[in-house]
Amino acid sequence: MRAATLPIQRPDDARLLVVDGSGHIEHRARRALATFLRAYDCVIANDAATLPASLHGIHDRTGESIEVRLAGRPSLAADEVARFSAILFGAGDFHMQTEARAAPPALFPGDRLTLGPLTATVVRMLGHPRFVELRLHGSAVHIWHALALHGRPVQYAHLDSALALWDVWTPIAAQPVAFEPPSAGFVLDWRTIESLHARRISFATLTHAAGLSSTGDAGLDRCLPFDEPYRIPAATAALIEATRARQGRVVAIGTTVVRALEHAASVDGTVHAGDGIATQRIGPNTRLRIVDVVVSGAHEPGSSHYELLRAFADRATLARATAALEAHRYRTHEFGDSVWIERRKDDRQDAQVSAPCCCGQYATC
Repeated sequence: MRAATLPIQRPDDARLLVVDGSGHIEHRARRALATFLRAYDCVIANDAATLPASLHGIHDRTGESIEVRLAGRPSLAADEVARFSAILFGAGDFHMQTEARAAPPALFPGDRLTLGPLTATVVRMLGHPRFVELRLHGSAVHIWHALALHGRPVQYAHLDSALALWDVWTPIAAQPVAFEPPSAGFVLDWRTIESLHARRISFATLTHAAGLSSTGDAGLDRCLPFDEPYRIPAATAALIEATRARQGRVVAIGTTVVRALEHAASVDGTVHAGDGIATQRIGPNTRLRIVDVVVSGAHEPGSSHYELLRAFADRATLARATAALEAHRYRTHEFGDSVWIERRKDDRQDAQVSAPCCCGQYATC
């Protein structure tokens, strides 16, 4: 596989690796996505817009340069933007790989940060020298204005140029709550959605605060994904229930959608509308209750996104899929190619296992 180096959301040559429930692998053009859907299936996508979550500034006590990457918050409420978890880096820019970035100065509760027009205080450490809870100062209006003025989207070293905010908003972007783009949604455009309706395939959205894909630290990366708040509209919950009743498939556009729906159904197997916080980690020991198919990026083994795919297909099938992605030089990362993975046909049990927290972010991580 190779990294996609241009921020083009829907390139004409984008590809789709299809893995069906029997483990059969097929290579298709990504624009053929709608042809794999059946009447009475439903497609659920994440409509979160991406925050300018990267903030450069100064660690006041030492005067050293820092970068703050906002990583989580306990609510999607627009007026609750004072409290964030964050990953901090020292001097450097996006041309350096995250793993090569310098550490920030030693951080302690009470430390003040100046982030352009924003000021912030370190409230507490979250189990790692670079992982903290921050409180941003000022009214919600001031914080939103300052984020828009000073913040930038999280940048990637594999891209040749810096990303603008519009590069990371999907066509269906609504409330700005994601810390990195829910990039599986780049597969969508309004023509595709129109095609779904023409095929009697229902489409709906939820909002999930997609988190960081990498922290630059192997130990912290093992804790990904962190807790992520979500909101499921009543219409979306009702559509999923109706789809299951008529034996259609629930197709999730992205791992964030899988995480939200499975968390919302974790109590009794029914997706409940409303707000929640996805605290579970989905992986090979998870029995999926709701989602039948996931459409995602081409992820490399070892990443948290890849681990989630192991709930849909066994190790051998995913190894063959990875080999096919490598052999055919699929593009990885946010602007890369896509995979369609159906839940294995013998997996219909209604039990879910969640991995324990390791970092203590809010309730769990």
